[in-house]
Amino acid sequence: MSEQGNDQIDEQQLIAYITSKTKASEADVKLVLKHEMTFINNAQENAAGEVEVDSDELVDYILKQRDVKLDELTVETILDLEMEYLMDQGVAGYID
Repeated sequence: MSEQGNDQIDEQQLIAYITSKTKASEADVKLVLKHEMTFINNAQENAAGEVEVDSDELVDYILKQRDVKLDELTVETILDLEMEYLMDQGVAGYID
C-alpha cells in the first residue's frame, strides 16, 4: 500500500491482518506490499484505463527483488490475504 492508495484502507490494520494469519514479519509484509505497488504502478493500462495484473508475474517480480528473502508460497499468501482483506472492506474484487 502507499500514500496514494485508497484512503478507506488502514495500512496498519491490513498489515496486522496479514501477520496474524501468516508467519511473516511486519517488515516482510511491508516489503512485499511495497514491491507490489511498484509493479502495479509500472504496469501498462488497457484501453479502458485499467491495469490488469497477472498474479504469477507479480509473484515472480517480487521474488526477483534482492531484498526479498521469502519463499514463493509466503509471497503468494501475503498477496492473497491482502486481496481477501480488501474484498472484505469492499474496495477490491476480481474481474473475470
